[in-house]
Amino acid sequence: MPVAVITGGSKGLGRALALALAERGWSLVLTARGPGELAEAGRAAEGLGGVVRTVAGDVADAGHRSEVVAAARALGGVDLLVNNASALGAAPLVTLAGLGTAGLRAALETNVVAAHGLVREALPLLRAAPAGAVVSVSSDAAVEAYPAWGGYGASKAALDHWSAVLGVEEPGLRVWAVDPGDLRTELYRAAVPDDPDEAERPEPEAVVPAFLRLLDERPVSGRYTAAALLEAAADGAGR
Repeated sequence: MPVAVITGGSKGLGRALALALAERGWSLVLTARGPGELAEAGRAAEGLGGVVRTVAGDVADAGHRSEVVAAARALGGVDLLVNNASALGAAPLVTLAGLGTAGLRAALETNVVAAHGLVREALPLLRAAPAGAVVSVSSDAAVEAYPAWGGYGASKAALDHWSAVLGVEEPGLRVWAVDPGDLRTELYRAAVPDDPDEAERPEPEAVVPAFLRLLDERPVSGRYTAAALLEAAADGAGR
């Protein structure tokens, strides 16, 4: 069975992806900071037939990243690594004038540095996989100038460029940065607690088919949006 490592796998998009892959028979290594929610997500994935290992901890910690990769190695390797764990830098979000350097550093540490460290640790296993892939969850804030989203957006822009370079340097892998769109998640709620449009935002499960399409069709490495992937799939089904 292929093995996926998913950071931020206890809730939101990470949990939704984990359940979808478990239904497909994947083995999973899930990591997140909250051990209770992580254990529950692991049980839910196991209930769908997946072989699951949960490793609670902070992906920004190098020792924790080593534990995660060791757990994947014990399951047979790493076929897919999903950099989903994210930090806002400030919650609720603030303007750049109000964002301290510690907040910006925290966003960069989790969203970029930790992703880099985890991929470096897992790279030999990804290269050895028959179809190794890295997915980094991006944001429209990486390409649009939204007030108060500057720190988070800068970290996601850096993650996008890092992913693009990795895709060039590792032609044997697929490296995709994916903007899932605005979803109804705890992260978004923490960023914008009084969001009047929250009820209109889709649940994370709604965009999971876009990620599965990447795995099924393996397009070239690059940046994708879930909306475009879902639209293309709908157009293809309608022909």
